[in-house]
Amino acid sequence: MIFNIFKTVKKHILYIIIAFIVPTKSFWAQSTDSLYLVQNQIIPTKPTQEYLFPNGSSRTYSKPSWKEMFTRIPKDFIATNKNFVAKDHAWYLAGSLVSTVALIPIDQQVTDESRALAQQNGMSAANHYGKFGPLENIPKNLGAGLYLIGNGTTVIVLSAGFITYGLIKDDYRAQATASGLMESIAVSGLFVQPIKRMTGRESPFIAVKNGHPAGEWSPFPSFAAYAKNTPYYDAMPSGHLTTIMAALTVITTNYPEYKWIKPVGYAALTGMSLQMIQSQVHWVSDYPLAIFMGYFIGKSIANNRFTETKKQGALKSNYKINYTASKYYDFNMLGVAVKF
Repeated sequence: MIFNIFKTVKKHILYIIIAFIVPTKSFWAQSTDSLYLVQNQIIPTKPTQEYLFPNGSSRTYSKPSWKEMFTRIPKDFIATNKNFVAKDHAWYLAGSLVSTVALIPIDQQVTDESRALAQQNGMSAANHYGKFGPLENIPKNLGAGLYLIGNGTTVIVLSAGFITYGLIKDDYRAQATASGLMESIAVSGLFVQPIKRMTGRESPFIAVKNGHPAGEWSPFPSFAAYAKNTPYYDAMPSGHLTTIMAALTVITTNYPEYKWIKPVGYAALTGMSLQMIQSQVHWVSDYPLAIFMGYFIGKSIANNRFTETKKQGALKSNYKINYTASKYYDFNMLGVAVKF
């Protein structure tokens, strides 16, 4: 029996991966004639599953199709753009832009201080990876492990876990989460890459090598220049932070009843962000826009997967944003706290 379950899961995972290569049965046959459905005014509907939550609300998920991780990308992109400029989200967009501008003047100071602090605690600026079978990004030190959190591989592994569970348990929510995670990688890239090319900002380690405090800006580099010397132009915004923020938001939005996911996830994101500063991969001002985009990318993707019914006594979700200022080792810090 265990072998049969494993065989079924393996079959479905392979089906998703090679869907564009091997035609499936659905490409060749229909179980019901389409003309018959039209003539008899029968509208086919997807199977659904309803999930009840402690706050009195409920959500209904339709059975996902493997194709949706591709076909929903344009819809996700449009929905995210609308969320960026929605009236009740204007403060978040403004906050991310103001924070970016406020942090740029202290970028070099933050980088230098974080590197000195990391060095005192025995952390290397280099991220070392090893090989294990076909895998070539096995972390060999703490910094490499933290940096890997924002890698697309991490999101793919999470997606594989959700799809495996979803197929075994026939759980539509888990399947939708798996598909949403894959969508989040693509949609994050659609937003991050154009902005990187528009800003053309040097990464810290290149700026240090070239003697450019806080990095030079070379907007709109040629495609050839960008491809040949990517670190000279791709610092802002952080693709790693956007990608993992979007993925985490997909998960937390789909599983709001699991309260531990947010603190654990945000702690991991914080560790990764600090590591990227001290290892001179990103400036601190590369982060506000990445957090803003990642959050609304994830929200847009997740919210498109279910319909929610607010019942009596259900708690209303609000967004709150707070700005904080503090001093650390004679170092002025500016922060933005977003409460969901």
